[in-house]
Amino acid sequence: MSRKGKVLVAMSGGIDSTVTALMLHNEGYEVIGITMKTWDYASSGGSTSKKETGCCNIDSFNDARMAAVQNGFPHFILDIRDEFGDFVIENFVDEYLSGRTPNPCVMCNTHIKWKALLKRADALDCEFIATGHYAEVRQHTNGRYVVSKGLDETKDQSYVLWGLDQALLSRTLLPLGKYRKTAIRQMAMDMGYPELAKKSESYEICFVPDNDYRGFLTRRVEGLTEKVAGGWFVDKTGKRLGKHKGYPFYTIGQRKGLDIALGKPAYVTAIHPDSNTVVLGDETDLEQNHMTVTRLNWMKYDGIEHNGMEAITKIRYKDAGALSHLYAAGQDIQVRFYDPVKSIAPGQSAVFFEGNDVIGGGIIQHGSLVLANAE
Repeated sequence: MSRKGKVLVAMSGGIDSTVTALMLHNEGYEVIGITMKTWDYASSGGSTSKKETGCCNIDSFNDARMAAVQNGFPHFILDIRDEFGDFVIENFVDEYLSGRTPNPCVMCNTHIKWKALLKRADALDCEFIATGHYAEVRQHTNGRYVVSKGLDETKDQSYVLWGLDQALLSRTLLPLGKYRKTAIRQMAMDMGYPELAKKSESYEICFVPDNDYRGFLTRRVEGLTEKVAGGWFVDKTGKRLGKHKGYPFYTIGQRKGLDIALGKPAYVTAIHPDSNTVVLGDETDLEQNHMTVTRLNWMKYDGIEHNGMEAITKIRYKDAGALSHLYAAGQDIQVRFYDPVKSIAPGQSAVFFEGNDVIGGGIIQHGSLVLANAE
């Protein structure tokens, strides 16, 4: 019987999840490793010369299993392709077809991976689940569980965990949050896994390993190119500027790859699926100071008062965050930024921070520009 409890660790075969499992094992937890197969790259219709990457690489499966065997704890492979595909892939496609920009990693964490882990943890009598994310989970003085930023700001992943509910957080261990990546690499070396310390990391979407989401959409949606081809680029007055390849193939803030010459830099500022038009403007046209956020999950508190609260709001993963005021608006939140921010993209996640703690988050419904003196 373990003195610390039994924990199911998600192991991708990479350095972070492997060190997580070995760290917990060495600390006295009874560890069970599990590797989740989420996707077959071949089924996306991509180039056969591309290999499956990340969590879906057979070599990674073997690396995870080998680490478990060498350290004397069990390891299982869990096929969740059906669970993953039904929600994450369909959401990804539907969002782009609706003119929005999805974040599939957030959707996967929120709706698939953690719930799949907890379901199997219960079946294996595990008190805890653990992953190799660079963030921390702690219990606030009000009794609620909260995700906090990891020590290594360059690796912090608290942004992608905003959707986890209290039941999931109460049983989650994130041991890497207290360390910098350099320390984790050294741990891998010290534990006898120098190849892990040198292993490259993938930042691509797992089901789009060639990083070509436009090609993925084209292969996934029959006749998509024919349906959306021939739409118009327009300026903010509606004046036609030239033809584009189809509205799903553009994102808010995009500058490169527009294939249109206007004599000055142009940016995608809005996307209108109904008319198959993509609005282009100057960089200043991307600036907005207000947005509506829906599909909320509250973490540090169970909500906010009607008069709201101040928070640092991040509108994308690598965003530094901006000071804002949050206002309750029925089931949604209105966010007013004190200074304009660029490229608010519907479909992306907005995550609210108080210091290092995640207050909560949601999905951006739309942004707008509100006059500074407007009430």
